Amino acid sequence: MSEYSLRSPPTPGTLFEGPDWDFTKLQIVHDAIQKIAIDELGLDPYPTQIEVITSEQMLDGYASTGLPLMYRHWSFGKRFAYEETMYRKGLKGLAYEIVINSNPCICYIMEENTMIMQTLVMAHAAFGHNHFFKNNYLFRQWTDAEGVLDYLTFARDFVARCEEMYGVDQVEQVLDAAHALMDQGVHRYTKRPKPNLVEERLRAEKRRQHFENTYDDLWRRTLPATAGFFDLDTDDTDAPREEKKRLGVPEENILYFIEKRSPLLQEWQRELIRIVRMISQYFYPQKQTKVMNEGCATFVHYEILNRMFQTGLISEGAFMEFLHSHTNVVFQPEFDDRRYGGINPYALGFAMMQDIQRIATEPTEEDRLWFPEFAGNGDAYGTLRDAWANYRDESFILQFLSPKLMRDFRLFKVIDDAEEEDLQVDAIHDERGYREIRRALSRHYDLARREPDIQVTDADLSGDRTLTLTHTVHDSVLLDQRSSAEVLKQIAYLWKYRVVLREVDARTDEVLNVQEVPAAAR
Repeated sequence: MSEYSLRSPPTPGTLFEGPDWDFTKLQIVHDAIQKIAIDELGLDPYPTQIEVITSEQMLDGYASTGLPLMYRHWSFGKRFAYEETMYRKGLKGLAYEIVINSNPCICYIMEENTMIMQTLVMAHAAFGHNHFFKNNYLFRQWTDAEGVLDYLTFARDFVARCEEMYGVDQVEQVLDAAHALMDQGVHRYTKRPKPNLVEERLRAEKRRQHFENTYDDLWRRTLPATAGFFDLDTDDTDAPREEKKRLGVPEENILYFIEKRSPLLQEWQRELIRIVRMISQYFYPQKQTKVMNEGCATFVHYEILNRMFQTGLISEGAFMEFLHSHTNVVFQPEFDDRRYGGINPYALGFAMMQDIQRIATEPTEEDRLWFPEFAGNGDAYGTLRDAWANYRDESFILQFLSPKLMRDFRLFKVIDDAEEEDLQVDAIHDERGYREIRRALSRHYDLARREPDIQVTDADLSGDRTLTLTHTVHDSVLLDQRSSAEVLKQIAYLWKYRVVLREVDARTDEVLNVQEVPAAAR
């Protein structure tokens, strides 16, 4: 919004009056927020692009995973219909904004919002989320804010061309199968190259030309099921070990392995799989920073709106409307409340940010004992900026959750053993209990524990081409048989040959369950 110049407010003192807004008011408020965010809170955001959309466009943004440019898929339309029905019947509200991790950072705000709500969401998203996207190490490592919009344009256009050339049904089959594997389509531990638009276009064109130059329909239709496609030239003695080494197994990213190694996929199908896994990788940091990201944005909007009220930039009535919305956002129902659905990430994140601010400025003796590194350092914003940059939810909670906050949230640890009749309260509010509660809660946000550990462990490319997957089972939690069977069918569709899933106990290596699906029809 830098194309506008700062104008005088409508009346002396306050920047606006009443609920109505226009683009002049938005610009005035944006500039006031920016001054507080940068000069007083020390934030370092990307340049911001504010876009005003309707409630229907907001619903459309929900349906297409919140991205401004997206290829077409039936699942997006299905979700749009569901969200719209719930919204029209008053059973579900809409978010006040959607923010995109890009440079410039795109912040969508709804035209139905009042002026004070536009103020809140600009502070929350255009500066809070924006700063977090730019500075947190996970986003810096795994995403490319400079290139994501160009890549999404490439992906949308590529899918559209494939629909024209091969038919909508053929494209949707591949996308359906790839979508089923999105959670197993990310690199979690090894840094991979970020998508570059020029390289993506060159690679896609090379794949297309290679396919056109080498395609032989008679060979494809008459290829025996045991033919040695991708055969490996190794000695018989070392063949299994050498083959696994060349295949790069075990491989945690199932979509990546299928894209590179599936024997019969056409080149355009491989490119579709790559698009899906690139988008899945884009969301990988967000899955690990929900508490921190929302806590950062909520703390930032709370500080900015309070500063604006204290300096007379917004009226008392506007501030009361803000507090009403803010309180709803950070509301945490009790565990026995019918509205309880787990720990509200906004509530926990905001409370931890405020607690860090308190410890840095007004610590107790308990705080000095637990947090000697920053207790009483007088630099709350500096401490928070460091935390926002260098932690994810799991490590943030393990490092910064205080005994006071555990008491405020009435946290305790319960052991629920399926083989025991009673529950056991394992940690209460004493020193040992605080540490155990903190460890247990941090593990709750460990993505490795929330998502199943399924890896490609073998692919017999020189034989019957069976693809073997292994699920490492922790705490005796097996996969749901029905849903895993459906996902295995999608894997078999992409792989074209038999797929076997083994579930193995992490401690004993005992095989607990085996599922398999036959080769998909070709």
